[in-house]
Amino acid sequence: MPLINYRQTRQTGVGRQPGLLMALVLLICSAIVLRLAWLQLLHGQEHRAMADENRIRLIPRDPMRGRLLDHTGQVLATNRLTYRLYYQPRLTQERLWPSLRDRLSRLLGIPAEQLEQQRRLHKGDQDGFHVSLTGPLTPLQVLRFREQAASLPGAEVSIDVLRSYPNGSLAAHVIGYTSNLTEEDYKRLRDKGYRFSDRIGRTGLESTYESHLRGEWGGQQLEVNAAGRVQRVLGDKPARAGRDLRLTIDLNLQRAAERALNTVAKGAIVALDPQTGAILAIASRPTFDPNVFANGPSTAQWNDLNRPAAPMLNRAFQGFPPASTFKIVSTIAGLESGKFSPASTLPTMGRFCYDGQCYGDHGAYGSIGFEKALAVSSNSFYYQMGLKVGPDELFKAARRLGYGSHTGVEIVDEESAGLLGDPAWKKKVIGEPWNSVDTITSSIGQGAVTVTPIQMARLYAAVANGGWLVTPHLVERPMPRRWLGLKPETLRVLREGLRMVVTEGTAKILNDPTLPP
Repeated sequence: MPLINYRQTRQTGVGRQPGLLMALVLLICSAIVLRLAWLQLLHGQEHRAMADENRIRLIPRDPMRGRLLDHTGQVLATNRLTYRLYYQPRLTQERLWPSLRDRLSRLLGIPAEQLEQQRRLHKGDQDGFHVSLTGPLTPLQVLRFREQAASLPGAEVSIDVLRSYPNGSLAAHVIGYTSNLTEEDYKRLRDKGYRFSDRIGRTGLESTYESHLRGEWGGQQLEVNAAGRVQRVLGDKPARAGRDLRLTIDLNLQRAAERALNTVAKGAIVALDPQTGAILAIASRPTFDPNVFANGPSTAQWNDLNRPAAPMLNRAFQGFPPASTFKIVSTIAGLESGKFSPASTLPTMGRFCYDGQCYGDHGAYGSIGFEKALAVSSNSFYYQMGLKVGPDELFKAARRLGYGSHTGVEIVDEESAGLLGDPAWKKKVIGEPWNSVDTITSSIGQGAVTVTPIQMARLYAAVANGGWLVTPHLVERPMPRRWLGLKPETLRVLREGLRMVVTEGTAKILNDPTLPP
């Protein structure tokens, strides 16, 4: 009996073995199938991308920014090549970064904290292979890196393009400058093809014509082996250089304007073609060198740029009290209103009193007309003329001549419209009614009036060209101009009066016979 039971048990156990083996095989095969499905069906695209990342290397190519040229083709802004240090996170393991960072810090003399900060800032850059760490590098730093490059996997020194202004501070306010993108810039511009390592125009024409000058990134797709050696080029897209921009600026005239301002602490010069409005020279003092932004200004340079004198402020586009230069507007108001004729005269005196207030003048010239009043800049003449014409005609003439509005120059974001403090403005802003004091002071440009130098140049151009209000511009192209409709007699009085300013009036120092008529 025990023997029979043993045999039965043995036969039963032997009979179960194929079933167990089959179940084990089916279980293993099912696990393999499920794993393959998980890898290939659910995460296939992700793993294919990871495999490509292990064998494909993307090398971005910086676009060359377009140059800024003067009207004869002389260079005002160009580019220069330098070297920059990059980190390639997809070619090394993340856990090795701290060791690599510290080695680079010791080798190149760059604080490890700075490298860490740049890696974090640039981590989201689009290509993911090139994380800019620092630059530009000195020749010595490049040489040290090249000597140790084989033992620094994941780091690379590559060529970088920086903006260069060969004439330094010349025309800096209208040319502007470029600088690196900030995090906020990148979030706003990445959908437009910008990379974190990009530079962007910040002020002046560099900003206004950013899309024209910028160009387009290119790059190479390289297949590499496990050792990182290039096997073949899979794709190549050349970077598209930005387009050059030819300006109306005349470099020689610009240099002369800059020299003329060397003796003043603050000031501005605008020289334009009276027929077309093309700006031939435009300068402002104090000024700055835009090259300091190529590498990023030091603390000392940044503090200097932000000193109270405001060297980065373009005074040619800012409003200032016009003083006696406003008398040309008052002249136009008097003659165009019909309340005065070209032959009208008024008595002048060293002290003019009205409504219990007295106002001084720098001379008494007897009874004079508009030409003489312009020549000697007679305040008492214009006090009386302004009272008879009234504030409405004064400010009507000012607006007709472009005061209180933008001129149309390309750098509109940096241009002030000036201020015309007329009766409506005074009532709204100050809460007081207009009075005779306001009229008298406004007639000689001493009231609540500010005018920009470029508005002033535009007005005087209209007198020179026969009554056309031009559109000042810095880039060569046809621009509209507007007919002011001034009477021929008005233009004649203005021209004769302004000529007398130089020949026998307050600006006799400019009566240089060597100057062209």
